[in-house]
Amino acid sequence: MDMARNYLSKHRSVIIYGASLASLLFLLKWLEWRFIIVNYAFELYAGIIAVIFTALGIWLALKLSKPKTTTITIEKEILINKDDFVLNENALDEMGISKRELEVLTLMAGGLSNQEIAQRLFVSLNTIKTHSSKVFEKLEVQRRTQAVEKARRLNLIP
Repeated sequence: MDMARNYLSKHRSVIIYGASLASLLFLLKWLEWRFIIVNYAFELYAGIIAVIFTALGIWLALKLSKPKTTTITIEKEILINKDDFVLNENALDEMGISKRELEVLTLMAGGLSNQEIAQRLFVSLNTIKTHSSKVFEKLEVQRRTQAVEKARRLNLIP
């Protein structure tokens, strides 16, 4: 504490000079801002109004450019008599799907996983994955659901 008093008393004139310069600088900056606001009030108000209307225009354009679509989901129960199903041999030959790939596709449509299909057909999991990828490639699809849907459309599976 004694050391701080000694420092303050030694540099008192420098501290007072620095504080008075800082307050004078603050006063000059305050006057400068006041001068700018008074002399350029119209330009400032016009600029603020321009920014507000620009933001409002962007918001309105985004709001109006969104398509107003509503999606309605209609669920219907479709009864398919599996006795009436007739395999489309022409589509089967055209796609080049083998009997084993057709079996895998039928089991996929039954909702079985690759592991369950492998167990049911007494083959390895890798074999089922290979058959599945070949079916996807031949049907030109990416997922199981797409493959099943396309195969049903082509009358490859019931």
